Amino acid sequence: MNGNLNIRAMQRDEVDRLVGWAAEEGWNPGTGDAAIFWANDPQAFIAAELDGELIGGGAITAYGERFGFMGFFLMRPEFRGRGLGNRLWLARRDRLQARLAPGATIGMDGVAHMQAYYARGGFVFSHRNLRFCGQGGEAGRPDARPAGSEIVPLAAVDPAVLAAYERSCFPAPRPVFLKHWIAGDDRLALGLVRDGELAGYGVVRTCRVGCKIGPLFADDEAAADALLTRLSGFAAGGPVFLDVPETHAAAMALARRHGMDEVFGCARMYLGPVPQVREDRIFGVTTFEVG
Repeated sequence: MNGNLNIRAMQRDEVDRLVGWAAEEGWNPGTGDAAIFWANDPQAFIAAELDGELIGGGAITAYGERFGFMGFFLMRPEFRGRGLGNRLWLARRDRLQARLAPGATIGMDGVAHMQAYYARGGFVFSHRNLRFCGQGGEAGRPDARPAGSEIVPLAAVDPAVLAAYERSCFPAPRPVFLKHWIAGDDRLALGLVRDGELAGYGVVRTCRVGCKIGPLFADDEAAADALLTRLSGFAAGGPVFLDVPETHAAAMALARRHGMDEVFGCARMYLGPVPQVREDRIFGVTTFEVG
């Protein structure tokens, strides 16, 4: 018997538990992810509760009314294979659609073996995002910035300029998320300014294992190379991860030139129209959990 399944909003402390389960599954979340994701959208986290016990959850993050993202879908292992996860996933999809305007787009990064399941839920495959792992710190290549450029703390960049650049690479404005994502002692956020104009930016954050870089947005491979080199130094000789769109040849080449190896991958899928963004600027996506 499946008992009495209650699908409801999560409490803040339950998000910490969900992130902890994700770490046990090998998802390697950032040390500050739970707090930032909650600050960005407290309504995003949905719990599955069976007879009063938390057994799973997931995120349905809304960025305004035109774009949402589903992620962090997780059921505790002992409750899998009973149809409970299916009920949670469908409820999350429907609740996110209700939060958005009619015809809005929902994105997700799903593991390969679940791709057919997500397709039955209306999602269409776009491309793969591949996780690469390399060595940070001393193993990084020398900093070779493009001519006429400098790397600066992202906090020193005009917020309006940063927001405009960010919007070219992401399907919707996300000012609250960005405010929290680029700040904190557990991360480093840098911009590359060339000839007085912002030509890229990136963030690296501490994770349960090593560090992850994301996003890594840049005008071209030279700008992305300089940012990747500097950001990877934050890992202090430990592993550093970068999630790369497989369809972006220059981004794939950059990861391999930095000695990074493919270790994991997800299928980027969309329900609704495919967002129109500057794919040539996306050298690394922000997260698999909230887009």
